[in-house]
Amino acid sequence: MTTNTSILEQLSPRNSILLMIDLQPQMAFGVANIDRQELKNNAVALAKAAKVFNVPTFITSVETESFSGFTFPEITSIFPEADVYERTSMNSWDSKKLRDDIKAVGRKKLVMCGLWTEVCINTACNSAMLDGFEPYIVADVCGATSKMAQEYSMQRMIQAGAHPVTWQQVMLEWQRDWAKRDTYDAVMDIVRTHSGAYGMGVDYAYTMVHKQPQRGQWKGKIVKAPTQL
Repeated sequence: MTTNTSILEQLSPRNSILLMIDLQPQMAFGVANIDRQELKNNAVALAKAAKVFNVPTFITSVETESFSGFTFPEITSIFPEADVYERTSMNSWDSKKLRDDIKAVGRKKLVMCGLWTEVCINTACNSAMLDGFEPYIVADVCGATSKMAQEYSMQRMIQAGAHPVTWQQVMLEWQRDWAKRDTYDAVMDIVRTHSGAYGMGVDYAYTMVHKQPQRGQWKGKIVKAPTQL
């Protein structure tokens, strides 16, 4: 049996494209498979990571002013000069301009996320595969209208050949080696801000083990307040 070595190749900043689909408020209202604040946290973290590693990033929207609202400002503020590809079709891959611009990058590993998994992610994923792309679906940055919708949508894409990943997995594959100091500090900043318990552990290690100053703008001090009954 011949192994497709492409699927074993690690994601890197040089072989990846990020496609963020319809991260808009009205679409988020219908999300039921993941806490919506967690979804936004994960989306912002992934966008920040793409920015750090200069990964070409494409943002789409659907029916912005008539239904869905503007793309999360936390996302567009990370890419303030980026255009947002607006459309009416549920399948973003129906947009010839988007397809052509993504193809022009010349890469095949397409990291995908957005709303909703069972519609806009499924259809774009399948269409991209027909065009020869290798999709990586960021499961914790994908929102569906139910847990069952998320489960079966992910299964359908996996069965077709897509690869399930999480946002932190993608970022750490892009980093790959902690000796890469040009991105190390920025990655650690993302971890400390967005990675929950992992980020808390990093903060603890920086301050308690390595005796680094606390992050943030706090100028106060710890005042002794002895117990007095």
